[in-house]
Amino acid sequence: MNKIGLIGGITPESTILYYRILNQLNSSALGKPHSAKVIINSFDFGEISKHQTAGRWDLLDELMAEAGKNLENGGATCILICANTMHLCIDAVRKVVNIPVIHIAEATSKSIIEKKLKKVALLGTKYTMEKDFFINILTSFGIQAMIPELEERNTIHEVIYGELSTGYINPLSKEIYLKTINRLINEGAEGIILGCTEISLLIEQEDVSVPVFDTTKIHATAAFELVTK
Repeated sequence: MNKIGLIGGITPESTILYYRILNQLNSSALGKPHSAKVIINSFDFGEISKHQTAGRWDLLDELMAEAGKNLENGGATCILICANTMHLCIDAVRKVVNIPVIHIAEATSKSIIEKKLKKVALLGTKYTMEKDFFINILTSFGIQAMIPELEERNTIHEVIYGELSTGYINPLSKEIYLKTINRLINEGAEGIILGCTEISLLIEQEDVSVPVFDTTKIHATAAFELVTK
């Protein structure tokens, strides 16, 4: 297995999920005690969140690009940005490295196409739901995206930053998420994208009546398949 580079710490909880999934994939493929070859460039999420709130995506581009270079110099053969939102900076990373940087929305879109779905709902941070970087890629694959209503988006975002980013799982928040998900299903959503890498801590396939697309697992699996070809 070649080395996978992770731009992590955005948040630590999602980075843990990526690391666990990659190790599980390699152990399943090769048997125990095998584990994944991974390099992690981990950020202080407090600093990242501050720049996001201030709208300093220029600074975030610089940080992500530097992380990408560090990982390539460390021997990584591909890179994952371990957060949906921070894919707003993927072009900055791709410009400075010569190895693949796998886009989480592209990998997710391919999984949706495999299920032959055409209309899905996207949950994530307000950045992911309201900016077009994820939705444009879905559209390029012929997939129609639905997003929650404004008040629902605000609540989903607050739960991600106030609870899930610190590993706190609140049963009440799960009920709120499921209420929104079920409304979107009733309005025509054929699948649900967990478009924040921490949402899978709260929502699982067994909670939902239509296919759930766990972007964390999809993204990590795409990298594993690439480096083990």
